[in-house]
Amino acid sequence: MLNHITIMGRLTRDPELRYTPSQTPVTTFSLAVERDYTNRDTNERQTDFIDCVAWRSAEFVSKYFQKGSMAVVSGRLQIREWTDRDGNKRRSPEVNVENVYFGDSKRREGDVSASPYGGGFNNGNSYSSNDYAPQSDSSVQTDGFEELSDDDGELPF
Repeated sequence: MLNHITIMGRLTRDPELRYTPSQTPVTTFSLAVERDYTNRDTNERQTDFIDCVAWRSAEFVSKYFQKGSMAVVSGRLQIREWTDRDGNKRRSPEVNVENVYFGDSKRREGDVSASPYGGGFNNGNSYSSNDYAPQSDSSVQTDGFEELSDDDGELPF
């Protein structure tokens, strides 16, 4: 069986970080995701509002994303069943977040959610700009590739 979903949208509100009784962090947020097509009558795109719940990446999302931030979320779709105040049984779809990435393409002034490296939270690993810095260690294997000098006017292919 396969249950995988990837969506990209803007947060409709600030993420809400809470802790379970066993002190496990969990963050809930909602993404506004535009549909790929426009409405024939109004020529406008419709938007879906999708609830998301993040467990392993809860503190990461809470720290680096806020209302209006663009996020790319992948995970699995689940249906949460609950009972409303009147005793009626309800069902709500939500994305159980496995990975979350920054969706903004460039850093805006004062915005900590945009990353020039497109980093994010992926299976328990958070990335920093140091992960993408060139290595100056001579023990790094090059696998037969060599760096071209800037003054070489011809491409090798």
